[in-house]
Amino acid sequence: MLSKFIALGCLLTIMGASPASAQEFNLTSTTVSEGEMLTNSHVFEGFGCEGDNESPQLSWIGAPEGTKSFAINVYDPDAPTGSGWWHWNVVNLPASTNSIAQNASINDDLPGEAIEVRNDYGTAGFGGACPPPGEVHRYIFTVYALGTESLELPEDPSNALVGFMIRANMLDSASITAIYHR
Repeated sequence: MLSKFIALGCLLTIMGASPASAQEFNLTSTTVSEGEMLTNSHVFEGFGCEGDNESPQLSWIGAPEGTKSFAINVYDPDAPTGSGWWHWNVVNLPASTNSIAQNASINDDLPGEAIEVRNDYGTAGFGGACPPPGEVHRYIFTVYALGTESLELPEDPSNALVGFMIRANMLDSASITAIYHR
């Protein structure tokens, strides 16, 4: 009899821990794909690279309950800097946002009070891929669901500070990792 109560308790615990209606937070794109090579659209124009420097199209679904805003970043962990390379940081996207159009950065087409932070090229907005010749680099495109409506940041914050604030307020994240070489 005791074993039946234990089994029932375990079943109820499992059912409560994983509701059938929960949807996984998921990031998709029509312009970048998991494990695939970036196109010239998302390559930087400068530093020896010749690309269109267009920010990617991104869409997401399944944001967790309590999401009050989103942030996006694009990061190259393989850059020979000792700290990687930040290609794009966007914060304070409204919770009603579920996609960003291709080239939204250059076209100033970001919703609400979104802020584009200065990238490691030294400009605010998207800065495309441009690894040293002969090296294959990973580019991690991530959207973060945040539990705050806006990140309180000083004027012209560093990407490290932005990353810290994003992670301090993160409810969940979803990523696509693409590659590029020249």
